Amino acid sequence: MTPPNRRPSDVDWLDALQLLRGENRGGVLATVSDVRGHAPRAAGAKMVVAEKRTWDTLGGGNLEATVVERARAMLANGVQVPEILNFSLNERATVTHGRQCCGGVVQVLLDPLPVRPVVAVFGMGHVGHELARILSRFPLRLHLVDSREGQVTGSPVLVALDGPAHVCLRHAPAPETVLGELPAGSHVLVMSHDHAEDFILCDAALRRGDLANVGLIGSAAKWTRFRARLLAEGHSEAAVSAIRCPVGVPGIPGKTPAAIAVSAVAELLGDLELPAPGGAGASDG
Repeated sequence: MTPPNRRPSDVDWLDALQLLRGENRGGVLATVSDVRGHAPRAAGAKMVVAEKRTWDTLGGGNLEATVVERARAMLANGVQVPEILNFSLNERATVTHGRQCCGGVVQVLLDPLPVRPVVAVFGMGHVGHELARILSRFPLRLHLVDSREGQVTGSPVLVALDGPAHVCLRHAPAPETVLGELPAGSHVLVMSHDHAEDFILCDAALRRGDLANVGLIGSAAKWTRFRARLLAEGHSEAAVSAIRCPVGVPGIPGKTPAAIAVSAVAELLGDLELPAPGGAGASDG
């Protein structure tokens, strides 16, 4: 959030990174990585480019306009690999957005800032706590939700999470309302203390129709009952069959909370597009 005594236009590149991270929106960090001769900005100058906004400046003119244009093309095409642009600032250079005659040569590094995947776990029982421990160690936006207040706000396990994930603890007497607030493409794991609550969440997830996947903890017998009821609610065979139950990788032995959580995360990791280690989006600032 912008401090009250500053206008949005005053936000510098570092503030902009935090802003985009907080809103879970993508962007590109543009850095003047090398300068030879005269140029509008020295090496190290930075700006941030988002889909509709920019913060800070590389000096304006053709250089900056070209950087913004290419950065937005990277965002539109989902490019996650850094790129380098080279500019000759002289009257003979080919330009698109006006001529710059500083006389120098400038190199700009474009580093994508990927949007973090969103994972929501509904039910902070034993398995939910183990999932929280594991998932908090990945660069995610992690929602941990329970209808019982003491399972989230009073849990020493959840308070102690210190990995790179952005963790949001939610006490929600009607957890399906939280499910309705998740962004499209979220990954959902359902494992509450109450089968009736689990069913409501599965029904709400299918009614959205825009989630990446839904996993449900439970036995084959539980799923047989849920499947029949979900079909009776009018959901299609294909939609109901997309719910993973039992959640987790088949064949992993053990029924302890930790074993179930490891199995569920192993299955989930195959679907997540996580930021590559070492990139600008790899860790919290």
